[in-house]
Amino acid sequence: MRPFDHQTPANAHTAVHLAAAHPTAAFLAGGTNLVDHLKLGITHPDLLIDLSAATTAAITELDGRLLIGAGARNSDIAADHRVRTRYPALAEALLSGASGQLRNMATAGGNPLQRTRCAYFQDTTTPCNKRRPGSGCAALGGFTRGHAILGASDHCVATHPSDMAVALTALDATVHVLGPDGERTIPFVDLHRLPDDDPTRDTVLDHGDLITMIELPDSPIARQSRYRKVRDRASYAFALISVAAALEVTHGVITDARLAFGGVAHKPWRARAAEQILIGEPATDDTYRLAAETELANARTLDGLDGGNAFKVPLLIRTATAVLRQLAEEPR
Repeated sequence: MRPFDHQTPANAHTAVHLAAAHPTAAFLAGGTNLVDHLKLGITHPDLLIDLSAATTAAITELDGRLLIGAGARNSDIAADHRVRTRYPALAEALLSGASGQLRNMATAGGNPLQRTRCAYFQDTTTPCNKRRPGSGCAALGGFTRGHAILGASDHCVATHPSDMAVALTALDATVHVLGPDGERTIPFVDLHRLPDDDPTRDTVLDHGDLITMIELPDSPIARQSRYRKVRDRASYAFALISVAAALEVTHGVITDARLAFGGVAHKPWRARAAEQILIGEPATDDTYRLAAETELANARTLDGLDGGNAFKVPLLIRTATAVLRQLAEEPR
């Protein structure tokens, strides 16, 4: 076992300054991802900064917006009446993630920051550019069934695993961050990054940056939202693909749309091209299929030892079509 120090600062400012003073420090919230990686020898922090006293678990309202403290547990967020009625896609995404025990530990601030990863990242006997830059990507030509079809690079083809993050991307959430240089906000859609030539960085956050809150806008369209996840088994499995969608339909015509995909890229994928196709068009299966096909026009599939991941393209088109149809048919 590698030794490390453990501190529990009383507030977020102290936590941030502690992290800034220790280049290999790590924040510890629920620990559902970090503890696994400590056990596997993937990460080796010299200091764990326990956030149990530094972040709030409160879910509050301000001018119609919903403010979710970074310490709020996933199970509590999913059970909150305001989330279930005003942002149903978020509640559904949370309930489709992991297991009940893990949802009782995972937090709003930590869940979106779990590492983008694949099985090769977690196997320290294989080359992985995320673990050791320049060592190569063992996933290429290996078991590729779960890997990216959008935004991947020759350096990394892993997919982001968070269901919660896909819903937050579709719902135009905002992240409140406290760093060594002060506070700032980041549109959730911009929080994560594609691998490009540096897959070691999953997000735009710098060392010492701490998520303190997630803000959801007062958005009428969010009430008409859904999340659907396709996976290999009924629980405790990452998405092969997932869809978070919100839709406004007036007299049979789509007047507004939000769409995000999971299981397809290094980050939650906001389907902007599909949204542009949807708005102003009739609410029909033909429209939904065309929108999904347009978004996936540049999909790059992989061959592999398990047959590859080309199946994700038609599966995602069918799933997006089904979710949008469901939303269009629901009573307003």
